[in-house]
Formats: sequence, C-alpha cells, structure tokens
Amino acid sequence: MDFLNPVINGFAVVLEPMNLLYCLIGVVIGMLIGVLPGLGPAATIAILLPLTYNVEPVTAIIMLAGIFYGAQYGGTITSVLLKLPGEASSVVTVFDGYQMAKQGKAGTALGLAAIGSFIGGTASIIGLTFLAPLVASFALDFGPAEYSALALLGILLVATISSGSKTKALIAAAIGLLLATVGRDVFTGESRFTFGSLELADGIDFVPIAMGIFGLGEILYNLEERHRAAKAPSTVSNVWPSRGDLKQASGAIGRGSVLGFFLGILPGGGATIASMASYAMEKKRAKQPERFGKGAPEGVAGPETANNAAATSSFIPLLTLGIPANATMALMFGALLIQGVTPGPQLVDENPDLFWGVVNSMYIGNILLLIMSLPLVGIFVKILRVRAAILAPVTALITLLGAYTINNSMFDVTLVVVFGIVGYVMKKFGFEPGPLVLAFVLGSLLESSLRRSLLVFNGDPLGFFSRPISATLLIVFVLVAVLPGIRSMLAKRKGSSLEETAPVQLKEKV
Repeated sequence: MDFLNPVINGFAVVLEPMNLLYCLIGVVIGMLIGVLPGLGPAATIAILLPLTYNVEPVTAIIMLAGIFYGAQYGGTITSVLLKLPGEASSVVTVFDGYQMAKQGKAGTALGLAAIGSFIGGTASIIGLTFLAPLVASFALDFGPAEYSALALLGILLVATISSGSKTKALIAAAIGLLLATVGRDVFTGESRFTFGSLELADGIDFVPIAMGIFGLGEILYNLEERHRAAKAPSTVSNVWPSRGDLKQASGAIGRGSVLGFFLGILPGGGATIASMASYAMEKKRAKQPERFGKGAPEGVAGPETANNAAATSSFIPLLTLGIPANATMALMFGALLIQGVTPGPQLVDENPDLFWGVVNSMYIGNILLLIMSLPLVGIFVKILRVRAAILAPVTALITLLGAYTINNSMFDVTLVVVFGIVGYVMKKFGFEPGPLVLAFVLGSLLESSLRRSLLVFNGDPLGFFSRPISATLLIVFVLVAVLPGIRSMLAKRKGSSLEETAPVQLKEKV
C-alpha cells in the first residue's frame, strides 16, 4: 500500500485544472505537429522551451510529454490518407495504411491505429508505473564510475543504432562532446574554448543549441524540401473497425505493446525503431506475408501500437537514471534542468509529485487522444493546405523571439541562427542531429563523473573494472563498439572464400 500512495497522489496532481488544461494543450499540439511533415516533436519542444519558464515544473513537463506522444497519433493521419508520413515513426504505416485507404477502408485503418496506439501507450504506462521505481532503487547504487560508463554507453548506442551512417553519427556525437567542454573548467576554473568571450564563460546554454538545430535548422531544411502539394484526402467512413479486423489485428497489437515497451527503454531506441521492428516481425510471422504492402490490418496496428508504447517507455531511463534514450528525451532532460529538476534515481523520492504527476498524466493524455484522434481528422488534414512559405517564416520568428526572451540577449539569438545553419548543413549532408544534442547533454555528466572517478582511483583507469556495475557497462560498451567491425570482417572473409571456391568448382565441372 505504501507504493500505491504516491501513485494515487499523482492522479490528484494531474486532475488539477491547470495541469489538465496543459495536458490537453500538449496532446493537441502534438497531434498538429504529427500531421505537419518534417517539423516533429523534437523541433516543437525546442521551440516551446522558453514558454515553460514561468510555468510550474509539473505542468510544463506534462505539456511537453503530451506533445511527444501526441505526435505519434498525428503522424498516422497523413500516412493513411495522403501517403505522407507526418512523423518518422509513421513511415511504415504508409505501406498498408494508404493501401487500405485506396480500398475504401481509411476509417478502418485510422480506427485500428487509434485503438492500437491507446492500448500500446496504456500498457507501456502500466509498465512504467511498476518498473521505473525498481530501476530508480537499483540506480541508487550508482556512483561516478557507474555514471561515467552509463553516459559513455548511451552516447555510443545512440550513435551506432541511429539510422543513417554510423561514422557520421559518431562525428556528430564527438562535436556534441566538444561543445560541452566550452566554458570554465568545473575543477580548475580555467576558461576553455571561449576565445575571450564573456558570454561563453559559463558555457553554451542547451536551449539555443536545441532551438537552432531542431527548430530553425528543421525549418530551413523542410522549406527547401517541401515542394510537393498534398493530395486530396480519401473519404473517411466506418471509423470503428469490424470484429474481424480487430481479431486479425489483436495479435499485432499485443506483440507491438511488448516490443515497443522494451525498445523504448534502450538508448538509441524509440518510436521509429519500434515501429519498423514491429512491421518486420509481423511480416515474418504472417502465414501470407505477400498481403503486407497491399492493405494488411496488422501492418497498421502493429507499428502504431509499438511506436506509442516506445514513446512512453523512453521516459524510464530519463526519469530514473537521468539518461535520455533519444533526441527528444534529451530535450525533455534540458527542460527539467531549466525547471531546476535533476532527473535521476533521487527524483522518485525527492520529487514524487512531479514524477507520478507526469506518469499519470499519460493515462489522461491517451484517453484524450483516443477521443479526439478521429473526429479531428478533417481539421488536421486542412492544415496541410497552409503553404510552407507562410508557415515557415512565422515559425522561425517565434523561434527567434523565444530565444531572445530567455535572457533578453541578442547573443542567444545569434547562437540560435548559428546552430540553425549547423542543423541545416547537417541534415543536408546526412548527419543525424540527435547524437550531437544527446552527447552535448551527457557531455558534462561524462566529464565530471570521469574525473571524479579517476580521483577516487588515484588516476588508475582499471579502477572502473573493480566495480561490478561499471565493469559490466564497459564490457557492453566494448562489445557494441567492436561487434560491427567483426561482422564486416567476417562478411568480407565469407565473400572472398566464395570467390576463391567458385573458380575451383567451375573447373571440376568442366
């Protein structure tokens, strides 16, 4: 019963009128952003960070969390109706969702996606409720050595698991670590990479980097890329799926909930990887895999369930370990720090109202999304008709005004513009911005923990292996770093051996 008391108190926090209002605002903005291709929850959270300064921490994080999981719902609408994924996690929904829409089953596809998303999100929240306190109690044994190894592993996993070139992701992470060293040395007080600038003496603030790379950078890139007009949407009818459709999709929904929950916890995981993994699993399990890509209900229900489950479970490492699992969680991490809240194992005990308030707000948010997702389809699709030439300048202006209001400083505005250009160039040349921001967030934790650990171990790096948890994490780090190289070597050897045996076999036949 002692465990249930803070959970019940968390519902009392959520049901406060102001928190309910901000939960509603968050999920509506999230759905809107999910509908708009390219912008995404990370960019939106970055743009709205300054607006949370004068709001209570619980209220602010409830709204930002609503934006994150609300965007997963919104991306489904355009994927099904327009063959235009609003979110990266909704890309695989296009394969079968749009085909169902062409067959006159757009309502069925959206209904399955909404039900699957609700079940996956709710199941993940239940898992979060029971698992997060256990992880937090385990993490109380963490010291500087364990945090050093965990931060290092988190950066590597995000860089290696993320989509795109692994080399480019590692380069982006290295740049993020370098930016984290700008400012005064915490231990010696010496200035590093400030170039005599007083504004850089305290380091680069997280908000201008986030608003520049995810906000302005995304706007510039999408303004260049978004030339094609949206197609006329399919008519939506028979929104509630039939018994047959529900029975056919029920297995995919159950498997997607479990798969998404565990993939969301992993650093580098998240909604996009979970949706792709769910689609691959459903296609592999199917007795008739040729149905996929031609309007299979499981191809919509599975990925949509998995991406919502992963979006929710990715809060576990953030809130309990202080380690963001993906780029959007890195922004949430920054938002918590701005509010004076330090995520980590102490959060459950020291700030239970915030912890359980945020967790329980997801129950309410998922119910709101289920209620609103289908009736608002027509309104959200009409938003796509707003020209990018109008939408982009307005969003850019809001971003720059928000940056100025942080410290009433033009230097912050300049930083946003600089990092906006950096973000645009990164996207243009195929560099993922996520590893950079995540490495920047974890950089200060990595440096301070590493240097404290070396002081404890008298400068001996082998001391990390004298502690079981840090030793285990470092072994995993080495395996993750080395395995891709071993696999490529084995593949080359196998290829060369096949080339050598082929001529011999050919001679024997002759």
